[in-house]
Amino acid sequence: MKFDSVTRTIAATVVVAASFGLAACSTPEPAEERDPNAVRVAFYGDSYTLGTGASDTDNRWSTVVSEQRDWSEFNPSVNGLGFINNRTTFGDGDLPSQIIADDPDIVFVTMGLNDNFSFGARASDIQAQITDDFDRLTTALPDARFIVVEPFWYTDERPDSVDTIISWVEAAAAASGADYIPGASHWIEGHPEWMASDGLHPNDDGYAEMATQMDQALRTLGL
Repeated sequence: MKFDSVTRTIAATVVVAASFGLAACSTPEPAEERDPNAVRVAFYGDSYTLGTGASDTDNRWSTVVSEQRDWSEFNPSVNGLGFINNRTTFGDGDLPSQIIADDPDIVFVTMGLNDNFSFGARASDIQAQITDDFDRLTTALPDARFIVVEPFWYTDERPDSVDTIISWVEAAAAASGADYIPGASHWIEGHPEWMASDGLHPNDDGYAEMATQMDQALRTLGL
């Protein structure tokens, strides 16, 4: 695909992602009742962690790996959200504040995909906000274990911004002492049959593959 085709694809996705984000903000998913005896795990993510495109939230990768480990899952992820993209609140009321208030034992950070759609105009803001979010979360939750996942990607074609944002996220993870899972931007690459009918999100088979890959990565980390 030529660069102009990639640009058109991204532009179309911005519109879809933004509308999904607004819908998600207006009708948040109810939080699962907390099991006081289970490890509490929070997920800071976008539609690929929320499970958009799956036939049921039970099929999203976050729920699959949580159930495999008897974790209590807190997943307030938002469609279209980035560190900057589709984000109007920074501080009280934003997704990091919800995760901090939940006081989890483990925090997954799976952000960055949607920031590719704002990269041209706001690259410096994205880089700064990645650092700000990591600093804020790790300072507020000093006893939590942080697992940072390489930002997901959804097409075989990769604008240069994808690898740039990945490098920023990886650097911030290292600076904060978080565990880092590489390679996630390639997990569903080359498999159009793993995509939902919208062409933007994984279907049940795609999420099953993501869950398999995540399970293997977590086992490597001793989880």
